[in-house]
Amino acid sequence: MRFRLGRPSNPPTHPHAHVPAPHEAHASHASPASPADGEPAGAEPPLSAHEIALIRASVAVVEPLAADMTVYFYAILFARYPEVRPMFPPGMDAQRGRLLRALLRIVDLVDDPESLVRFCGHLGRDHRKFGTLSAHFPAVGECLLASLARYAGPAWTADIAAAWTKAYGVVSDVMISAAEQDEAQRPAVWPAPVVHKVQRGHGIAEITVRPHIPYPFAAGQYVSLETPWWPKQWRYYSPANAPRPDGTLTFHVRAVAGGSVSGALVHRCAVGDVLQLGAPMGDMVLDAAVHRDLLCVAGGTGLAPIRALVEDVARRGGRHRVDLFLGARTGAELYGVDDMLRMAQRHHWLSIRGAVSHEHVPGIRGSLPQVLAEYGPWYQHDVFLSGPAPMVVSASETLTQHGTLPDRIHHDPFETPVLSAP
Repeated sequence: MRFRLGRPSNPPTHPHAHVPAPHEAHASHASPASPADGEPAGAEPPLSAHEIALIRASVAVVEPLAADMTVYFYAILFARYPEVRPMFPPGMDAQRGRLLRALLRIVDLVDDPESLVRFCGHLGRDHRKFGTLSAHFPAVGECLLASLARYAGPAWTADIAAAWTKAYGVVSDVMISAAEQDEAQRPAVWPAPVVHKVQRGHGIAEITVRPHIPYPFAAGQYVSLETPWWPKQWRYYSPANAPRPDGTLTFHVRAVAGGSVSGALVHRCAVGDVLQLGAPMGDMVLDAAVHRDLLCVAGGTGLAPIRALVEDVARRGGRHRVDLFLGARTGAELYGVDDMLRMAQRHHWLSIRGAVSHEHVPGIRGSLPQVLAEYGPWYQHDVFLSGPAPMVVSASETLTQHGTLPDRIHHDPFETPVLSAP
């Protein structure tokens, strides 16, 4: 169904809805587009080269004013449709940045129909947790075009407006179709009571939840999570375990400076509190590997998905050899190393090395990229990286410089996952 961009005669009134301004969403290394990815039947042909040029030219005009434009977009959205304001978090700074990144991502993909369908399909599926309805799309489109027109000024023409109208129609169709197909297969959210919590020091807590209904996921994936103390603020965490018979999931959470959600999880959350889980996302899973030998690299709480992958190897009978490198600034920050050493004692195919970069301690000294270069080469391995973005980027560059093919290096996207997926 195509939605016009004019103001809808019946504005959104769903009490729990979330307007689908492209924001907090995800997934990396997605498979080729297909109807299951949300491509609507009878979709319009791809935009013409002229339409693409018009869209990109208009973005080049407004980009220097993009921060002001996103403020204006939400101002008129809330003014024209005040019933949607309670659906957003009180603080809008992060929200505005996500909208901007999503818009730039869509413009970047506008001449790549398959990738655009994948990206918008992920947005549509992930927006189900906000209660997004198809009736919201005309309101967003109306305010988006009004914002672009205001900040493009004299550069805004009827042809540019028509190109944006067509592009937004394609995006909204894909998001709506993907959400409808996803709704037929699984819930939008899973209520998950906390059943166990352990403080691990250095601001890290292990939190175990048991969803009310079965939660299907694969080891290495990640989950968006909402707390009762900060509604509408979703954050992404990776389960530190492969699927268990009892259905529980354990998350490793570090309280970060200024992090309202992480701080609440580490310092306030208790057994009995109910968290909300969004659908699992990500393709950093064991089935992505083509080699029998695996190199796993983890920094800080990035150990969580790596630990889950190691458990998955064990569940499958240890058919892979796994070299695991753990990195930290100091020996005390080598999180989870004792647990992993116990796993290595049980499984002959698992070897573990810890690297410390800012302290003289027995063992390996240096950053993880430096250590990887020293112990390589790794070009006959599938590589799984998890941890701070600078570490992942540096390790990826080191590995590719030493012969590892880029498509054999697996890691989650950075920041808000769907907006930064490669």
